Amino acid sequence: MSVINSSIGEPNITAIAFFFAFVAMTLAITYWAARKTKTTEEFFAAGRTISGRQNGFALAGDYMSAASFLGIAGLVSLSGFDGLIYSTGWLVGWPLILFLIAEPLRNLGKYTFADVVSYRMRQTPVRVAAAIGTLAVVAFYLIAQMVGAGNLIRLMFGLSYEVAVAIVGTVMLAYVLFGGMIATTWVQIVKAVLLLGGAALMSVLVLAQFNMNPVALFEAAQDLYGEDVLAPGSLITSPWEAVSLGLALMFGTAGLPHILMRFYTVPDAKAARQSVFWATGLIGFFYLLTFILGFGAMVLVGREAVLSVDAGGNMAAPLLAEAIGGKSLLGFIAAVAFATILAVVAGLTLSGAAALSHDLWVSAVRKGHADHSEQLKVARVATVFLGFVAILLGIVFKGQNVAFMVGLAFAVAASGNFPALVLAIFWRRSTTNGLVASIVVGTLTSLLFIYLSPTIQVDVLGHSDAWFPLKNPALITIPLAFAVGIVVSTLKPEHNAMAAYAKMEKRMILGGSAE
Repeated sequence: MSVINSSIGEPNITAIAFFFAFVAMTLAITYWAARKTKTTEEFFAAGRTISGRQNGFALAGDYMSAASFLGIAGLVSLSGFDGLIYSTGWLVGWPLILFLIAEPLRNLGKYTFADVVSYRMRQTPVRVAAAIGTLAVVAFYLIAQMVGAGNLIRLMFGLSYEVAVAIVGTVMLAYVLFGGMIATTWVQIVKAVLLLGGAALMSVLVLAQFNMNPVALFEAAQDLYGEDVLAPGSLITSPWEAVSLGLALMFGTAGLPHILMRFYTVPDAKAARQSVFWATGLIGFFYLLTFILGFGAMVLVGREAVLSVDAGGNMAAPLLAEAIGGKSLLGFIAAVAFATILAVVAGLTLSGAAALSHDLWVSAVRKGHADHSEQLKVARVATVFLGFVAILLGIVFKGQNVAFMVGLAFAVAASGNFPALVLAIFWRRSTTNGLVASIVVGTLTSLLFIYLSPTIQVDVLGHSDAWFPLKNPALITIPLAFAVGIVVSTLKPEHNAMAAYAKMEKRMILGGSAE
């Protein structure tokens, strides 16, 4: 059955009401948080007072972006079982963070992942390289979120695209500028609860039409579209493409700066591990729900109706909401999707501001000689700058296919940030030059290969073929970044860095003050 007379594209009073209710609630949180945000540590790390469970919900909120909610449901509705490769790839990165990254990150760092990478190295070169890697990831992630917000509001609220992008940027700036990490954390928690609740409600309403039996839903999809919807291979046909995409999603998760930054908000390493445990469970549950929503949209809405509204399938979840719950549920889900984008943009902006102020200004320009008031002032200036950049990028990239930018952000994080993080933590012989080379080569080659890939050359620029065969370069760029870091470190050993490894290892295991 298809939604013939969808109200998508018309102003939705329910959506607008929920939107204003969410903004009012989160601005109240921001006002409360602003009174508690007086120092740099409170601005960037919420004073390290967030519990493991709270941080787990905030991590889930940071990670469950519009790409997860709208994108995966759309992919599953159009390609069936194969759409799950994104869910699986994003989810399996979390055990990696739990066992490899969370505890060392919390014990060794202060505000950014560059703190860990530069711990026993020469500070300035590593921090500058890490800040460039961070800002590259943040920029592409921001573009995808801002353009997604503009399109969503244009379709759901009847506002112009530019006005929608400006609203997102302005409200997000209020969260970050005045409330810092405390406000951002609680906005993420509220958003995670709303998103999980909305997805669970929709899943129950879908399954209610199939006697609460998921198998009956899958059989209905098979009856409509054939057995291929339950088999792999319809979205990604090449095994090399599947492996490369999987590597980017898995290792990119462990290299996203706005995710890594959250581990500094908890009081100790035990709370860091607890937060990953909670986040993994919440995110895994959410991705199971998106599978139900995708097949629900396929059966109850129809692929033709989904494609007629948005060629990428991104409106599958809102269309399904309207099909099973009318305009009221559509309005609620649209407002939740908007809240999702707002919260993720706030987290991204905060991590970008930390890179600009803590890594570049305080460490590279001022050589560590900046008092707390100066650091806080620079952090807020950096936040305003990034907010305007986000709005500008969202408007400039209007109408572009931004699906590749989410993959690009993960590919850059997996190639530029993750190898350097692993080498710095676990390899005694890693050096300053090796880590800088690893970050620079991983970041630049991932950008270059994606530009030369079918994703850009064919899908965006309309050429008949591409210079580089894989849509996602992680299969090449991750091993390359590791190899460059190892070779450069081996060619010119750094004895001070090796000598400091024992001290770092002790603190990594036993913990210590981050100051």
